[in-house]
Amino acid sequence: MNQDNESTVAAANISSSFSDLSPEIVLDALESVGIHGDGRLLALNSYENRVYQVWRDDAAPLVAKFYRPARWTPAQIREEHDFVQAMVEQELPVVPAMTLANNKTLHEYNGFQFAVFAKHGGRAPELEQAGTLEWLGRFIGRIHAIGAIAPYFYRPALDIAGFGEASRDYLLANDFIPPLLRTAYFSVLAQALDGVRRCYDRAGAIATIRLHGDCHCGNVLWTDAGPHFVDFDDSRTGPAIQDLWMLLSGDRADQIKQLADLVAGYEDFQEFQPRELYLVEGLRTLRLVHYAAWLARRWDDPAFPLAFPWFNTERYWQDRILELREQVALMDEPPLWQL
Repeated sequence: MNQDNESTVAAANISSSFSDLSPEIVLDALESVGIHGDGRLLALNSYENRVYQVWRDDAAPLVAKFYRPARWTPAQIREEHDFVQAMVEQELPVVPAMTLANNKTLHEYNGFQFAVFAKHGGRAPELEQAGTLEWLGRFIGRIHAIGAIAPYFYRPALDIAGFGEASRDYLLANDFIPPLLRTAYFSVLAQALDGVRRCYDRAGAIATIRLHGDCHCGNVLWTDAGPHFVDFDDSRTGPAIQDLWMLLSGDRADQIKQLADLVAGYEDFQEFQPRELYLVEGLRTLRLVHYAAWLARRWDDPAFPLAFPWFNTERYWQDRILELREQVALMDEPPLWQL
């Protein structure tokens, strides 16, 4: 089957669920691509996929990622792998999927798609330390210079329809909101999505490129040699500012200083578009709405009620209503830099 055809095949063809993913299947899957584990597995912190450190008798440990069934098609996963490999070829310190059996990076076993990665350690970046944000900005600029060369054909975009409206529709159709809060939640959500549309209108025509997509400190590992980014699983097409705003924190003055440091490094490799600053609070709003719907979509996975016991309580949705009201106000404020 060629990649064009695969992009149209529903991921439902991958019919297994994580409840079927036993340690024996993990080890057998790895054996099928020539990775001989010694029996020891350590489940690593990941909710969307299942990720394991795998020890071997004859070599260093590796990391195996088993992709959530029915989330990405094979063509979409391979696009991410190819994007990361393009960075490797330009000597960016990222962690690519290993090429194993049949010269492939993506493999299938018993209905599961999986990939194997070298194990890389590191610590969280110290963003308050002088030079850290500028260094990260240079790194993101290099990623975006490669991301702008060619588009994704199969992976979705980060946009209002996918992150905002689809999330709203899922929550509306599946009765997650308590009846007493339903009207208030969907009313403020409608205002919030209108605010996001105004952000995009003010920004005007914005170029979109391939992104990391989930560029927060948890996906940056720092060593004495500097930073490297991991986990491009959420990579999508979108505006460049998406990979910058998530590294900002604190009050407005703090964020302006942090942004200046990021951009100083970023522009060594890629031109920064100030008009994208109109999108920052809109993109934050989309992420908040998408996150609530993501938890709802995954609520039948037994790992989620254990890890997020506060989700879907009355207090949770009350907090989301207040959060969206704050975002409605923030989206009408001037951008971090006066344009």
